[in-house]
Amino acid sequence: MRTLDELAATVRSCTSCRLAQGRTQTVFGMGDPAADLVFVGEGPGAEEDRQGLPFVGRSGQLLDRLISEELGVTRDALYICNVTKCRPPNNRDPLPDEVEACSPYLARQLELIAPKVIVTLGNFATRFVLRTAEGITKLRGAVHERDGHLVVPTFHPSAALRGGGAVVTAMRADLVRAKQALDAAASR
Repeated sequence: MRTLDELAATVRSCTSCRLAQGRTQTVFGMGDPAADLVFVGEGPGAEEDRQGLPFVGRSGQLLDRLISEELGVTRDALYICNVTKCRPPNNRDPLPDEVEACSPYLARQLELIAPKVIVTLGNFATRFVLRTAEGITKLRGAVHERDGHLVVPTFHPSAALRGGGAVVTAMRADLVRAKQALDAAASR
């Protein structure tokens, strides 16, 4: 697959795991296909499954606000996608075999977009991108390098909705790190 459109078409017809049985539609990703900055979440929720777009529910509204306030851009200036392309039932965490089934799609998305900086949102995205078993609490607060990308792990916005001000403050700090990483990558 040479383009994101070709890859999206392949994803739409995917039946590689049980998540395909319960989806309304796949949620491939959205934004600038040549973005220097990519946000990766874990998987679609109910609203994302309905609309076919990532981060359009309450978590997405918070994420959009934080991106605007801390990075000074809107989502059309970056790219947003998820590890899994179909909604896990009842918004449960994706299972290891579901992540494995979708992982080639995300890996190819990242190859095609070739971002300078990846912000991972939560444990699943962070573990996938950094290829680690470490959790988000230990990995956030720093910039990591993986496969030529600078990676900034942060909490998933749904954690901020549940966890309140301290989590939002931590996310803000991580987005400032992402902005600094973008600036550093641009000067290389």
